[in-house]
Amino acid sequence: MTQQELADDVVGAIDDGHVRLGRKRDHSRDPEILDAALEVLAECGYDGMTVDMVATRAKAGKATLYRRWPSKAELVIDAVACMKAAHSSPDDLPDTGTLRGDLVALIRPHSLEDSARKMQVMGGLVSMIARDPHLAEAVNAAITEPRARLNRILMQRAVDRGEVRADADLDTISHIGPSMTAYRSLMQRLPVDREFLIGIIDGVVLPALGVAPERSGTPQEQSQRSPEGQPARR
Repeated sequence: MTQQELADDVVGAIDDGHVRLGRKRDHSRDPEILDAALEVLAECGYDGMTVDMVATRAKAGKATLYRRWPSKAELVIDAVACMKAAHSSPDDLPDTGTLRGDLVALIRPHSLEDSARKMQVMGGLVSMIARDPHLAEAVNAAITEPRARLNRILMQRAVDRGEVRADADLDTISHIGPSMTAYRSLMQRLPVDREFLIGIIDGVVLPALGVAPERSGTPQEQSQRSPEGQPARR
């Protein structure tokens, strides 16, 4: 526990009509505490997690956590929400000229690691998602929706350049990848790797959008295909 946290134990209170002021709360360690909360959540699950465990992991005072987050649910919701900020920005999206090229370019090493961690966190929340609508909303906003939003942007670009038909249901199709990733990780207990994600793109997403096989791929990949859409013989 830091000296600042010890000083924070002197908090404002109302006693017999008199206000006793304490030192202004220090939020500089919030990111570390929220990260510790995610680690404990992934390891122990929501039911097994306690605020005291998070305080120990973050090397923070328990009083500090309880003042900042009066309940475990509030701490978890904030911790899950902070995962959203770490997701890719629309400004960093690839622009390869084809939808497949863009979707494949999103599969980066750090994105795979980020996805694996999010699935661990989601696994720790399964017991509470159905019972707490606020937590369910936070999980959707932080884990599923960010990737679906990026998918929608890339798919809309494909519509704008005539690669995808204008009446395609982008909202539903953009959720296919995140949904199948969650199912594979949580229900099947199988790893989510690059091969699996590319399989979803080629076998499910592009066909659902009506993108023909010969149009799926980078210009270099397309040049290596025969007229029937098969790899050209060398």
